[in-house]
Amino acid sequence: MLGTSLGRFRLLGYLEGCSFLLLLGIAMPLKYYFDMPMAVRYVGMGHGVLWLLYIGALMTMYLARGWSVMLLLGGIVASVLPFGPFVYDRYLPKDEPLS
Repeated sequence: MLGTSLGRFRLLGYLEGCSFLLLLGIAMPLKYYFDMPMAVRYVGMGHGVLWLLYIGALMTMYLARGWSVMLLLGGIVASVLPFGPFVYDRYLPKDEPLS
């Protein structure tokens, strides 16, 4: 999986999606229901870094592999929706070495 740029992108999408679900499902309830704002601070910062890396990797894949604009826009929209990166992964092209 980590041997190709697409495999690394898929892993990054998985990590970004998990961090978003962790933020929404655990950290935010801890903040608002149990008065523990530090959970959002740390999980939110980690998610923010992963999101920036994901968008950067998405742009890199778009430019390096010649992906369509629709595939690029789909990745951007998926990055802000819960479970979005997991659904988006199903629409990615097959893993092929760069020519």
